Amino acid sequence: MKRFIRLFAVVISFLLIQLNVSAQTEKDLTGIWEGNLVINQTVELPIVFKFVEDDEGNYECKMDSPSQGAKDIPTESVTLIDDSIIVDVKVIAGSYNGVIDWESSEITGKWNQSGQSFDLVINKVDKATSINRPQEPKEPFPYNSEDVYFENVPDSITLAGTFTYPKEGSNFAAAILISGSGPQNRNEELLGHKPFLVLSDHLTKNGYAVLRFDDRGVAESEGNFQSATTEDFAKDVLAAVEYLKSRIEIDMKKIGLIGHSEGGLIAPMAAVQNDDIAFIVLMAGPGISGEEILLLQSRLIQEASGTPAEEIKKNLEFSSKIYQEIKSTDDMAIAEKQIKDFFWKEYMEMTEEEKEKIGDPETFLNMQLRVALTPWFKFFLEYNPAPTLEKVKCPVLAIIGEKDLQVPPKENLSAIEKALKKGGNKDYTLKELSGLNHLSQTADTGSPIEYAKIEETFSPVALDIITNWLNKTTK
Repeated sequence: MKRFIRLFAVVISFLLIQLNVSAQTEKDLTGIWEGNLVINQTVELPIVFKFVEDDEGNYECKMDSPSQGAKDIPTESVTLIDDSIIVDVKVIAGSYNGVIDWESSEITGKWNQSGQSFDLVINKVDKATSINRPQEPKEPFPYNSEDVYFENVPDSITLAGTFTYPKEGSNFAAAILISGSGPQNRNEELLGHKPFLVLSDHLTKNGYAVLRFDDRGVAESEGNFQSATTEDFAKDVLAAVEYLKSRIEIDMKKIGLIGHSEGGLIAPMAAVQNDDIAFIVLMAGPGISGEEILLLQSRLIQEASGTPAEEIKKNLEFSSKIYQEIKSTDDMAIAEKQIKDFFWKEYMEMTEEEKEKIGDPETFLNMQLRVALTPWFKFFLEYNPAPTLEKVKCPVLAIIGEKDLQVPPKENLSAIEKALKKGGNKDYTLKELSGLNHLSQTADTGSPIEYAKIEETFSPVALDIITNWLNKTTK
């Protein structure tokens, strides 16, 4: 559900900045400076600046965004005037303006991008804080791992992925991993975590074959991600099923799907179109409509972030109005006009504090429309998974973390069970996993702002629950 969080929020990407600063020996920038950029109380990104002084007394800098896996990003231009520093990053319409406290080695400032402004305080440190991901497997692996390519014939695109299977044995049960929303690579990589790499490693070590692949238009896979809907992604999964049928290592009667978040919508879609799918696992998969999910998760995340109740109410009313405009027409030009008219009316009634949070209103509005007017978003808003779940006849495991604020367990597990029962499916297991968040991490609050901070990528408890269920179902 990463795309859900990004709706009405800024997606920050960092490019290299090269600093040309007049040298001041008594006020030396040389060294490592780091801090955390908090984006709309939902995502926290560690930022690291590494300054070195060149032979001419100017500063050069490289920047890291560790949780995004970005290291040694080159930089572009900065002005140092007395105790003020201004970093212009025109290529991404961004800048950093700060005031340096030389005595405490701290810069207090704001990162400005795409019309919005975010507090960013950086401190000089001896060594940058490293991100520890203890579960991430390293080569050499104790199993076979192949880079593979397969065709989505109806859409004429080639998809790329990694196929892993045990070194000993044959006729393996197999699982295809299906990522959540937003452009994802085969490891479902986000905020320094690689959940699908950890999951596939665990399953393969336990005797299963696993295929994980880059979303269409991402990394090595062909296709256009931006124009695709959830239904298109289901066609990619069906192509993956056909590929596994061609592998001699696989028991063709034991090919199943494991979908996370939006992948939990896609798995049932594919299962009702192909009787050869032997099982599906829904990890934080929705059981209610997209509109309900968005409004519910927005409320819960804002509550967890300490947003005042009145402000939450206004935000939800605003979002609901936008959703209705998108749902009311198939002509996105009409929807765009209606949304813009509504936005400007609301903007004129905002307080100065509210306007400051938005930043430049034109830029803010255009950023939101880039997501809201896509085919994917309209489909997601309108899609109700219940009718599809009612048609699923294969065994189903549905798990959701107790602290999942993006796909809350109470509302979604009950809806999934209701749909499966209505369709007559008697082979299903539903579990609410104590203490886990949307990414199946052991969490304190479940807020998305914790995702990058937590060292654990995938709870061992969740991994064992999935594996034990698969053992029971396939063996």
